[in-house]
Amino acid sequence: MPGARDESAPDAMTQPDAPDTPVAATEDAPTAPVRKRPKPGERRVQILQALAAMLEQPGADRITTAALAARLEVSEAALYRHFASKAQMFEGLIEFIEQSLFSLANQILEREADPTQQVARVLSLVLQFAEKNPGMARVMAGDALVFENERLAARMNQCFDRIESLLRQSFKGLVEQQGSAQPTVDAQARASVAIGLIQGRVHRFARTGFKRLPTEHLDATVRQLVAPLVLG
Repeated sequence: MPGARDESAPDAMTQPDAPDTPVAATEDAPTAPVRKRPKPGERRVQILQALAAMLEQPGADRITTAALAARLEVSEAALYRHFASKAQMFEGLIEFIEQSLFSLANQILEREADPTQQVARVLSLVLQFAEKNPGMARVMAGDALVFENERLAARMNQCFDRIESLLRQSFKGLVEQQGSAQPTVDAQARASVAIGLIQGRVHRFARTGFKRLPTEHLDATVRQLVAPLVLG
């Protein structure tokens, strides 16, 4: 089967503009540099970037707003001017995950007519995204949400439910091509196996300190998932 890596998984959030060069001291001017004030919305992005980066660090079991503020060299009050709570910051990461994955997954389904390739590319998309964004992989795995608001884990579960639904559509077309007598049931079964595979690999990636890559043996794995049905 052709390789399933021609869809580019998105990287982490776009980096904001670099700060202005500090103003050089003169005989009459103080030596303190002038700090650039973030543009509207830029500070929110910086906060989410910092949170995602901190989640990549070993032993980052629970991140406090105090530690996050210290990393950004701002006060905790400054964080709360942009987010009402830490839970809202995690929701911002989940929103980024959702927007990144579903915008590209929908493009795959619209542009690719072959259900085999649809399955391969959607699977590759999700696993490559996790691999490129380790901090967000911890959010996807649920590790980073253990001590946070329960609704965050529920929302992440809903994200995986949506991915499973997309895969189920593709698998239905695939098993129909393969001559299934019960395409709906077979598609549901295969989509369930596929989403279990995704969640298992993302979880393993997070639990091994990002050593076991989600895309390990990906092509061979996809071949197993889309193999023809054994008709009795």
